[in-house]
Amino acid sequence: MKFYFKFSLFLVMVATLSACVSQTEHQQKLDENQYLQSVIKGLEGDYENLKEDKNQLVDRNDSLNQRLLEAIERNKRLQEDLMRARADLDRVEKVLASRSAEAGAAMAEMRQDIDRLTEGSSELQQQLEVERLEREARLAEVQGTYDELVGKLEEEIQRGEVKISELKGKLTVNVVDKILFDSGKAVLKPAGINVLQQIGDILKVAVDKDIQVEGHTDNVPISGTLAQKFPSNWELSTARATTVLHFLQEKAAISGERLSAVGYGEYRPVASNGTAQGRASNRRIQIVLTASKDR
Repeated sequence: MKFYFKFSLFLVMVATLSACVSQTEHQQKLDENQYLQSVIKGLEGDYENLKEDKNQLVDRNDSLNQRLLEAIERNKRLQEDLMRARADLDRVEKVLASRSAEAGAAMAEMRQDIDRLTEGSSELQQQLEVERLEREARLAEVQGTYDELVGKLEEEIQRGEVKISELKGKLTVNVVDKILFDSGKAVLKPAGINVLQQIGDILKVAVDKDIQVEGHTDNVPISGTLAQKFPSNWELSTARATTVLHFLQEKAAISGERLSAVGYGEYRPVASNGTAQGRASNRRIQIVLTASKDR
């Protein structure tokens, strides 16, 4: 009985040990399998990366091949251009060689032309300098006349009866009509005669200047019995300008060759005709002094 019990216990122990050994080997197999699976996954990842690198290298190689073909084509065209340029150069050299004497003569003639142009330019510069000095002298003369007029007519200027302006050698004396004429008339008033005499005494000295007398009115139409003598403002402005012109010729002894008169009527206003003050500014005589024209 004891023998059977001991034998049974031995079998149980052997079975238990066998089970433990088998379980340990199984776990080792599982661990090895898991490791191999991880190695395989890593290799698969490396494979995909290598595959991607290969595709990129293929694409890059295709691009380089295309660029190489383009470079070869450009080089071919450059070689062709170079050959044509050399051929053209050869032809030009032959032409120049055959026309060397002709070219030398042309160069000599060109130098002569340059010398003539240089001489002409020098003469032109001298002429321009003379004209500049003459212009400055004329401007100085006009400025002197301006200063003299301002000095003599200071009171009239302060009262607003006379305005004097100078622009680019053109001197203008603007006289309001009320100091020269009564309303609707073309006969000079005593005060107007005095002003015109002072103006004439100064202007007659500027013998190289032309004098134009301009008559201006407002836009109020001529009416009543006055219209029988002056049908419109044209006639009134022209009559007044002519009256001033005759005074400058006869009383101030200014040569008639320097004088001219024109009537502008209402058509060159300097202010709005919508107010009494504006209409008063538009009724005026302007005496314009300019450089004389060839007669």
